[in-house]
Amino acid sequence: MGFGFNLFFAFILLPLTAILAVIWLLVRKEIVGRLIGFMWLGVLGIVLLSLSVQWLTAKTQLKKEDYYGEYIIDRDYFPGLQADWQYNHFRFEIRKNDSIYLYVTEEKKISKIFKGTITTTKPYDSERLIVQMDQPTSHIMAGNPTTYRSAWGYYLVFYSTKFNNMYFKKGKWKPISK
Repeated sequence: MGFGFNLFFAFILLPLTAILAVIWLLVRKEIVGRLIGFMWLGVLGIVLLSLSVQWLTAKTQLKKEDYYGEYIIDRDYFPGLQADWQYNHFRFEIRKNDSIYLYVTEEKKISKIFKGTITTTKPYDSERLIVQMDQPTSHIMAGNPTTYRSAWGYYLVFYSTKFNNMYFKKGKWKPISK
């Protein structure tokens, strides 16, 4: 836990428990024993709640291997006709040999492939993706993506001069059902 909890534990909880234990030994009242039990159950409950919340809200720590896979436009982030059009026209794949392939498509049919390589950097706990595309390249892969992480996953945002931010998530392309 944190510094404040340590102070509470050392200077309030332990002395209060010791005082109540002495009182309980002297007067032998059941209520004092129950008070000690409820106090410790409350503290234990707060500690368990705090640990659960930390675990549920901790951001995903990414490694290079986590980036491998197929990516599609995240149509849930900004739903609509533009997202559907981008979904049917752009997707990419990062392979285990550290190569990246941006596919320009007409739904299932791939019309153009842009190739490149990837590396990662680790400025903090989680690795960030660095993309080096062969030239000429697409406006989508002109720069490195921004990685947004949550407790349950992540998504990549590439800046496009034509479309502004494009949101990609891991997934397999499937035709849009209308």
